[in-house]
Formats: sequence, C-alpha cells, structure tokens
Amino acid sequence: MSSTAAKKIFDVALLKRVFQLAAPYKKKVFLSLALAILLALLSPVRPYLIQITVNDYIRNGMLDWVIRITIIQAAFLLVETIFRFLFSFTTAWLGQSVVKDLRITVFNRVIRLNLSQFDRTPIGTLTTRTINDIESINDIFADGLIPIIADLLSIISILAVMFWVDWKLALIALAPFPFLILATYIFKESVNRSFIRVRNAVAALNAFVQEHLTGIQVVQAFAAEEREYKKFKKINAEHRSANVRAIFAYSVFFPVVEIVLAVSTGLLVWWGASKAMQLPESEAAEMAGKMIAFILYLNLLFRPLRVIADKFNVLQMGMVASERVFKVIDNDDYIKNEGSFAPKKVNGKIEFDHVWFAYNEERYVLRDLHFTVQPGETVALVGHTGSGKTSIISLINRLYHIQKGQICIDSVNIEDYSLDSLRAQTGVVLQDVFLFSGSVMDNITLRNPEISREQVIRAAQLIGMHDFIMELPGGYDYKVMERGSTLSLGQRQLLSFIRALLYDPSILILDEATSSVDTESEKLIQHAIETLISGRTAIVIAHRLSTIRKADKIIVLDKGEVREIGNHEELMQKGGYYHSLYESQFMKAIQD
Repeated sequence: MSSTAAKKIFDVALLKRVFQLAAPYKKKVFLSLALAILLALLSPVRPYLIQITVNDYIRNGMLDWVIRITIIQAAFLLVETIFRFLFSFTTAWLGQSVVKDLRITVFNRVIRLNLSQFDRTPIGTLTTRTINDIESINDIFADGLIPIIADLLSIISILAVMFWVDWKLALIALAPFPFLILATYIFKESVNRSFIRVRNAVAALNAFVQEHLTGIQVVQAFAAEEREYKKFKKINAEHRSANVRAIFAYSVFFPVVEIVLAVSTGLLVWWGASKAMQLPESEAAEMAGKMIAFILYLNLLFRPLRVIADKFNVLQMGMVASERVFKVIDNDDYIKNEGSFAPKKVNGKIEFDHVWFAYNEERYVLRDLHFTVQPGETVALVGHTGSGKTSIISLINRLYHIQKGQICIDSVNIEDYSLDSLRAQTGVVLQDVFLFSGSVMDNITLRNPEISREQVIRAAQLIGMHDFIMELPGGYDYKVMERGSTLSLGQRQLLSFIRALLYDPSILILDEATSSVDTESEKLIQHAIETLISGRTAIVIAHRLSTIRKADKIIVLDKGEVREIGNHEELMQKGGYYHSLYESQFMKAIQD
C-alpha cells in the first residue's frame, strides 16, 4: 500500500487532473503563484538591508541613515506581511472552492450509482470519500503543491543571495545540510506510511460507526453491545497507533532540524570569527555584517525546510485521496439516462420478455422471466423468501441493470424512457419505509416545491391519515426524527402511501407487508391499498390471502423462475405449486 501511495505524488496525469478542478478559478491560481514569486524575492531583502546597515551606517556612526533603513525595513515587513496574508487566504479560498465543486460532483454521482454498488460498498466508505478524502484534496491547494512551490522559490532565492554575498561563507553554513536532507527524507517516508494507515483507519471507523448506528436496534436487541464495543476499540486503537507513529516522527524531526540549525550557526560563527581575526580592521568589520545577515538567512532558510517535508506528505495524501475520489467519479456502474421518451401518462401495460437478472454476474436471481401485466390489472407476486419477488419490483423502474432480455411499458423498452419520466409513472411503497429528518410535509412531498399543502391534505384525507397527522404536535410540520424513529411502522407506511398517491402514478409497486402493525393501522393500510390500486396497474408482493384472492392475476415464483400464472381459483384447481404453497404458507398464517 505504501509503495503504491508513494508513487502517486509523481503521477503527472493525476496531478494534472487535480489542477483541472481549479480551471474555473484560474485567476486565483495565477494570483497565488505571483504572490509566491513576490514572497520569494522579498525573503532575502531584510537580512541584506541589515548587513548594509551594520557595515555602512552603524560602523560609520550615520544615525540618520540607520533610522531611514529601519523605516524601510518596517515598510518591507508590512508589505511582506500583506503579501503573505493574501497568499495564505488565496490558496485556502482556492482549496475550499475546489472542494465545494468536487463534493457536489461526487454526491451527484453517488446518488445516481447503480444500487448494486451500495450492496457491495459500505455506506461509511462512501461517506469517507465524500467528506474526508475530498477535504484532503483541499490540502493540495491550501497546504500542498502551491505552498511547496512558494517554499522552494523562497529557498532558491535565499541561497542565491547567500552565494552572491559570500560563497565560501555560504558553503560553511550549509555544510550540515546533507544530514538535514537525509532526516527530511526519513521523516517524510515515516509520516507518509503513518498517514496512509490513518486514512484507512478513518474509513474503517466511518464504515463501522455508520453501520452500527443504523443497526443499533439489532445490536441492543441481541445484547451485542459489549462485543461490538470491543470491535470498535480494536479499530480505534489502530487509528490511534497510526497517529502516534506520525506524532513520534514529528517529535524526532523538529529537534533534529533545530540541532542542524544550531550546528550551521556554530560553524558560521566559528569560521567567520576565525577569518575576521586574520583580516584588516576594515574587512573584519564587514565580516561582522555578513555574519549577522547569514544568521538571519539561515533562520529564513530553515523555516520552510521545517515544514516542506510535512507539506510533501500533505500533497501525497491529497493525491492518494484524489485517486479514490476520482474512482467514484469515474465509476460508470450507474443507470444511464439515455432514453428520451417522456409521455405525460402511460396506460400501464408491463411486459417481462425473457428477463435474466443477477446482482453479480455469477449468480442469477431471475431466470428467463416472461409474463405480461395488462393496464389496470392487479398482479400478486407470491413465493418463498428468495424466489425473486423484490428483484422484480426493483427492475420495473430501473433501480438495477438487467443482463438479458427486456422490460417494456406500453410496448416501449424501459431503457428508451427518460429516467425521470419512467419513475414519475411508477409509485413505490415498500415494507421498509425510509423517512428523512424533517417535517411530515417534507417527507410526503420530498421537498418538491410544485406540490402544494392543499394537495398533500387532500391525499392524506383519501388515505385516511389526515386526522392522525393533525393530532401530531405541529400537524404537517411535525419533525420526524431520522429514519422516522418517532413513528410506528404502520404510520411510516401510511405516509409513504400518501407520497405515492400524491405523485399519481400509473403503475403501483407495492410490498404489502402488514404483519408488524396493529389492527387499527392494518385497516388503514388496507383502505390505503384499495385507494391506491383503484384505476392503476399494480404489482403487489402479496402477504395477505385477501390481497391474493382479489388479484386479477397471481404469478407464482420459485428460485427466480415463474412456476405458475393464473387467478386464485384457476391455480387452486391445478393442484400444483401454488396449491401446496397456499396450504403450507397462507393457510398456516390464517390458523396462526
């Protein structure tokens, strides 16, 4: 892992793609580079002015010129401070602007991914890509490449002036630098390995916490708190261990830099003093000014050297993070919206034409499905768990790709429909209803501004939920907690019925599970189902015998294949698979 990550900083194509993200902000990029050059040119000015002051004015007692130079120094300091502020602010602004745009792009891509991606990828990992990894890309601009360029230009500028003033003194002062370069390389590699471990640990922590907070009811119901706590401690310990290693590297490196600086200063003073003792008085006095200036040059030189290795690591981690983020952006496993057919209304005829489907290529869950649902028909899907019922309803509005065959609505392949149009024609009410944090109104309308409050109230009255909603504190403005935890299962399902009715779909897809709701909610749900089904094509995963008997057609599934098709009476007379399923499953449910 570390060897791969170490190469990313030299991946020119990847670096170029990162900087293409800043294309809308070219002016800010050029401004930051111009400021970097100005700061580099200004860096050696003040020490050089001090050298002139000592050699030319203090030695000759020219107090008025000392005052003038001091004022000039203050002016240079003020200008340099302003430029440094502008540089820091511009690079930080640039990074945040890129992050804002990129995060929108990534989120827009994630919400359009094929659902199979979410079946395979932990939500916490995608959260890390959208939040933490993108923040690391911000560091490329704010603390990475552009600041590194500024530091390198500053180092080059200072070194050039040092060698121009006195090349021998410069060589003596820089004699310990090979040790500093070696220490910097070791530090960079050590911190880089630690940072990679930190990033992996952060992703693992996010995935673990996301998963376990979502499934907290299961954790508590099975008294698994202690076991999951121990797992979390282990992942968290890895995160701490990775950070401690990085802290240790910093704790060693910075004292080493200070020691090298002290040795350089000592060598400078020793050699300069020895040389001055052998020179005439006038030349010895000039050496004093040089030595003072060189001590300042060394301090200015070591300031960027202290942090440049750290900035290289920031850049490197940003490149690793950018590669991960670009993998999400480049992921082409999404439902392609290439269709243009967008009728205002469909009749609702559904045809499965020899459809084969697998969540992964190795195992088909639907095999050669072939059936037709006529407009206005209610079709019940029955079969044991794993027979393919949920897969069928997931395919009608293109939540997944199919591998073979085709699905048509009104004799038009669903891939020829625009996704928005197709999904506007199909209303979905599932057993596991997801509600978002927000008001009841927000959850019913999904924040669609085109839906009025009056329309919502009329739909709620048709479903029979209006009175219940009005009893809630705030009525339609009642704040639903995350996942609708403050409402019962039946209440959540009824809200989803209102949502489906409000969008007035031509086709209704319904998972009619009512086993977990109370009698009163069940009556409301049955009324809601009858209201929704009326005048629409409906495909229902049937759990109740009453629904099955009322269905115009029953499709009996077994291991992804259609075993029988017909109404209740026809299938019972056959005495086949449906008859045995009826006896073992539905009659048992009635007796229970």
